[in-house]
Amino acid sequence: MKDYKQWEGFEGSIWKDEINVRDFIQKNYTPYDGDESFLADPTEATDKLWKTLQELQKKERENGGVLDCETEVVTGLTAYGPGYIDESLKDMEQIVGIQTDKPLKRAFMPYGGIKMAVQAAESYGYEINPKLKKIFSEYVTTHNDAVFAAYTPEMRLVRKTHVVTGLPDTYGRGRIVGDYRRIALYGIDYLIEAKKKDKDNCGCGNMYDEVIRLREEIAMQINALNGIKEMAKIYGYDISEPAKNAKEAVQWLYFGYLAAIKTQNGAAMSVGRISTFLDIYIKRDLDRGIITEEQAQELIDHLTMKFRMVKFARIPAYNQLFSGDPTWATLEIGGIGVDGRSMVTKTDYRFLHTLENMGPSPEPNITVLYSPALGDNFKKYASSVSVKTSSIQYENDDVMKPVWGDDYSICCCVSATQTGKEIQFFGARANLGKALLYAFNGGFDEKHRIQVGPKMERITSEYADYDEVIEKYEYWLDWLADIYVNVLNLIHYMHDKYYYEAAEMALIDTDVRRTFATGIAGFSHVIDSLSAIKYAKVKIIRDEDGITKDFEIEGDFPRYGNDDDRADQIGVWLLKTFLEKIKRRHTYRDSEPTTSILTITSNVVYGEATGAMPDGRKAYTPFSPGASPSYGAEKSGLIASLNSVAKIPYHWSLDGISNTQTINPEALGHSDTERIDNLKSVLDGYFAQGAHHLNVNVFGVEKLIDAMEHPEKEEYANFTVRVSGYAVKFIDLTRKQQEDVIARTCHKKLA
Repeated sequence: MKDYKQWEGFEGSIWKDEINVRDFIQKNYTPYDGDESFLADPTEATDKLWKTLQELQKKERENGGVLDCETEVVTGLTAYGPGYIDESLKDMEQIVGIQTDKPLKRAFMPYGGIKMAVQAAESYGYEINPKLKKIFSEYVTTHNDAVFAAYTPEMRLVRKTHVVTGLPDTYGRGRIVGDYRRIALYGIDYLIEAKKKDKDNCGCGNMYDEVIRLREEIAMQINALNGIKEMAKIYGYDISEPAKNAKEAVQWLYFGYLAAIKTQNGAAMSVGRISTFLDIYIKRDLDRGIITEEQAQELIDHLTMKFRMVKFARIPAYNQLFSGDPTWATLEIGGIGVDGRSMVTKTDYRFLHTLENMGPSPEPNITVLYSPALGDNFKKYASSVSVKTSSIQYENDDVMKPVWGDDYSICCCVSATQTGKEIQFFGARANLGKALLYAFNGGFDEKHRIQVGPKMERITSEYADYDEVIEKYEYWLDWLADIYVNVLNLIHYMHDKYYYEAAEMALIDTDVRRTFATGIAGFSHVIDSLSAIKYAKVKIIRDEDGITKDFEIEGDFPRYGNDDDRADQIGVWLLKTFLEKIKRRHTYRDSEPTTSILTITSNVVYGEATGAMPDGRKAYTPFSPGASPSYGAEKSGLIASLNSVAKIPYHWSLDGISNTQTINPEALGHSDTERIDNLKSVLDGYFAQGAHHLNVNVFGVEKLIDAMEHPEKEEYANFTVRVSGYAVKFIDLTRKQQEDVIARTCHKKLA
């Protein structure tokens, strides 16, 4: 059994015999049920560094969204020397390390695809070295090139028409969260020895293809661990052994995350569940008199500052899908352990307090793992920060814990994985709204005017018949599930082969569990469309070629978002039906299929690809985001809307059910105390029903309109809004996406 001197004062033995961070946490953390009165204001160093970073972010916006871009150096763990927010202030940085050699400078990451890496740079006026272009075009196969070489004609068609959309074939897949805590607890050398043992035990003489591949991957992981150690040396740190104090624990952990963002341009680069872990080190130092509360908060403020600096060079098409330049550096706080103890610590408060010390920010994507059983002090403080900043999302710990245990991380926007034991194969969205139109049009695409799927009989009646529509829709959902899974299988095979996440996988168990994430777009519009057909009369308006161009609704019908089972149960049927079709397909590396109802800001792009629908939604207008009801459908107040979404079973959507709501401050009350208490009550009632997720925005439409028209106002520089599973700076959205956010329902009453 290992027993480092750095572990002095820590309880337990299992975590010493094996890599088991959860056991370490459970044996050593101290729940905190007090209030926020202990928190410290920002230090002078925090204020100076944050002011410098804010000035750089302002220059970045003035420069078209990118401050600087690498053109000569291929990114890597040791591609650069040390970099700082400001060389003249580097002694103030308690936590060091940036992605390149300059703050906010975007790295050159060609392994995902040379064409997109070049396009990303050129779109902002930078020219990649021609020699690098030649090497990665002629001598190196990249992930993107391999995927498109293997695509079938039908796969290219569904991608072009956006019936399957947002695929990670032109960017890193992300959603793989390394257990960065392992470096702090064990040190790199311990982790290298463990991976060497795994490699020695891999195969046992049976060299079939899976064993060969795994042995190669473990070798890549070992190389990455050595590379992380060398990267730390650049900053003057030896991370071969465990961290001996709180500052080293934060720094060692951050070096692991820095390795991930230096080597991968993933769709989501989450931080993971780190607050309770770090609190153990901070409390030990506080108890020993090594640090003060001001210094403890400074460590968390400076770590958070680093998360706010993460940047990637991305192509315009990516920015259209995911506007606002997000990185989804998701970080979790709160939750309750399997043993019933609250996992809230003082460091959970410290992370929330960063939103007060340094102001609102989309990153890190702070996620409260919520339970009505959490202490009132914590729930009130989280609610107060939500009311002030609109920068927090909430997820239901009570429904996730039975599936993922009490040491899970949110690997993207809302999706859970067991920390250090599991990864998720990210899979974009299937456009179920467009698939419904294929049922009417026999697989003919209403926008691109081409046959996409098999040429099937169209619906030719004047009015839509519910039974006929459902029969044809089920056929097209089956077709869509088949092509969707096949596309994802191909993409993830090529990603593993050409853009493997060695640095992240090195911090995950070798015997890893894999889930296969699919997703749904157009959810609310399909519900309301089917409801209109069932409960009203829907006349089909066709063009000269017999293709639907609009629908006329005669009579009224129940809409999703009003706590009406007639509509809401259609949503339950839709989710279950599509998931069952996904699960009938083989998924890559025998992963477990899951699905989500989540569209991020790309609901604008999905909507632009989709014609008019039977619910009255006009052609090529935005979808409502995620599982949120359609714009204007909610007529009965916030509580009724939440009740509708809460009926969607989480066990059929383990990848997440994203619900975004905007509440006028006056709807919550006329004083801060009243608003905080009412928001806490809303959260308690919503999650007690088994609902999964809630984005909370507290502001009026007038503020959004003013920010859109006057982005130069200082008050809007960091104005943050929750959009669908993540947050963005409102002024960083495109005009169309700003208009979309403004068009969403802003509740003026709770009930």
